[in-house]
Amino acid sequence: MNHRKLKAGEVAGTYDITAPITEAELLGIAQAFAKRKLARGRKITQPGLAFDYLQVLFQGYEHEVFSALFLNSQHRVIHFETLFRGTIDSASVYPREVVKRALAHNAAAVIFVHNHPSGDPEPSDADRRITQRLKDALALVEVRVIDHIVVGGEGCESFAERGYL
Repeated sequence: MNHRKLKAGEVAGTYDITAPITEAELLGIAQAFAKRKLARGRKITQPGLAFDYLQVLFQGYEHEVFSALFLNSQHRVIHFETLFRGTIDSASVYPREVVKRALAHNAAAVIFVHNHPSGDPEPSDADRRITQRLKDALALVEVRVIDHIVVGGEGCESFAERGYL
């Protein structure tokens, strides 16, 4: 991690602070770490392992954001991309555009992620409907939907863990 106020510690994965850090800088550092954990080539063996990183990345939004982790056939990250931005309680998601992005990245699988600015990660009926529409559209081009994660201030919920997929 390159940050002007951090230097690598003696133990791998630890850092020493070289100067005082503000809250904003600390959040920025946390987001940079989270992005690194979801970077190209990282293997996603269980979507639940990404929950902490996703929560850090999505916590500051006051509007809904719908993103996708595009994966190769070995479930390694090809690209993490924000696809749609919405309002305080919804985002319009277009299956056609999602299919185009999956094909552009040559993805074999995808994990969808969106936030609930209310803080409650409970999936709504609309979340379940759009996930099914996306799953159906992507199946036509042989891209598997392996999860849809809803991020809230109170935690994350996985469609796969709930048996919705």
